[in-house]
Amino acid sequence: MASLDDLKKRISSVKSTQKITKAMKMVAAAKLRRAQENAEKGRPYSEKMNNIILNLSSGISDKENAPKLLAGTGEKKTHLCVVMTSDRGLCGGFNTNIIKKAKQYFQKILKENKILKIITVGSKGYDQLKRQYKENIIERISFKDSKNINYFDADKVGKIIIEKFEKGEFDVCAIFYNQFKNVITQIPQEQQIIPLKSNEEEEKETSSNNSYEFEPEEDEILSNLLPKNISTQIFKAMLENSASEQGSRMSAMDNATRNAGEMVDKLTIQYNRSRQAAITKELIEIISGAESL
Repeated sequence: MASLDDLKKRISSVKSTQKITKAMKMVAAAKLRRAQENAEKGRPYSEKMNNIILNLSSGISDKENAPKLLAGTGEKKTHLCVVMTSDRGLCGGFNTNIIKKAKQYFQKILKENKILKIITVGSKGYDQLKRQYKENIIERISFKDSKNINYFDADKVGKIIIEKFEKGEFDVCAIFYNQFKNVITQIPQEQQIIPLKSNEEEEKETSSNNSYEFEPEEDEILSNLLPKNISTQIFKAMLENSASEQGSRMSAMDNATRNAGEMVDKLTIQYNRSRQAAITKELIEIISGAESL
């Protein structure tokens, strides 16, 4: 059984931890509001960018000579997966959920005897994948020193992807991230960015729009717009990840703070009972000694 001094130290230690988790929760809550606003503002822009490209692609007469970033290489042999996680921990299941989603995709690719290549954006993703997929990881990217999420970081990742695509290092590229829904819920996403893949809602919206006349021609606009779209989609994923990370951290630190409070209560009860038992024992010894005299 723990001594009174040991219980005192444990109570003091848990209270110190509780103060830290409470402070981290407040910091995450402060960062969450701004991150959520940025994520919500970024969604319409990225969606409209995709819709414009789909509209442009529908007007291309020579489909065979369409830009490769749009049409692809014609093969699906080599897949590049960009796994986007955080550089910091203590954010609940945020990173684990992204990795779990990515691993499902990896297993599917490898089961089909296709080549898998991985780029990790964020140190936590690399830490979780290096044991099982170290040979498949071709590049590690970290923005630990960056204070805020910005487009230049996303453009850096986008240029690396485009450079590898132009060298013929892969055929299909997909990014993995968490979409922010609310503080409790973040949804792991898999989005194919090369070749550009549209969902049903985007196709309906594009088909319902009126046809546009473009100048210069669609091919020339797409050649300039497609690289920017890749950076835009990556930037959107970064914004979603930032909001999801802060929401998950806020929730995790709130749970940790409450758990610490419950542990303090249990330890305090245990301390009081032990102290009461020690006092009772001393009284019995005093009374027994007095009676013997």
